[in-house]
Amino acid sequence: MQGQDWIERAGELFEVAMFGGDTSALDRSDDVLDAVEAPLSMARGKVLHVRFLNDREENTQELVLFERAAELYERLGDASGEAEALFWVGCWHQVVKGAGATARPYFEQSYALAKSVDDRMTMSYAIRHLGFADTEAGHFDQARERFTESVTLRREIGFRAGEAAGLVALADLAAETGDPSTAFRHLDEARSVAESCGAKAVLGWIEQARTAIRS
Repeated sequence: MQGQDWIERAGELFEVAMFGGDTSALDRSDDVLDAVEAPLSMARGKVLHVRFLNDREENTQELVLFERAAELYERLGDASGEAEALFWVGCWHQVVKGAGATARPYFEQSYALAKSVDDRMTMSYAIRHLGFADTEAGHFDQARERFTESVTLRREIGFRAGEAAGLVALADLAAETGDPSTAFRHLDEARSVAESCGAKAVLGWIEQARTAIRS
């Protein structure tokens, strides 16, 4: 529902319930408003997450927003939206709080839900962050498989910036497991992909990774 449509529809349902006496209109109004609030909560949560990445100042409202989005999407029966929201709940625990074990079940549920509706974008995020959890736990072979799946999914849907970021993750893992030549190969490919789509932030990550491997 776009623009003023949801405002007009909610107003109509209010009048039907208030003056027409049709209380079933209240449930229909909830659906209209939930369909607006869910993506708004998600969008606000994402903004807070990027702010955290920039200034490293935790804002617990981020988690509140993602949890609210998950609740609303579940109520609406929107599996794709719920899967994305669950991913972001997990991301808050993993990235903001450094609690990989707490994050894992959210990523697993996100991946399963996204796969059930062929939402390959959300699948690529969830499986990528499961790879980070595996790396942290020392399960390097499983982490490599997950990172590779994420890159493959992103190539399939044309998510070039995400593909480049995924290649950086593979490079970091290769370096951590004592294979710098493979790491540099992944970084070369990542640079080519990032340059092709103007992913300037990822280009910065690539240079940071090169410096870390050489040091």
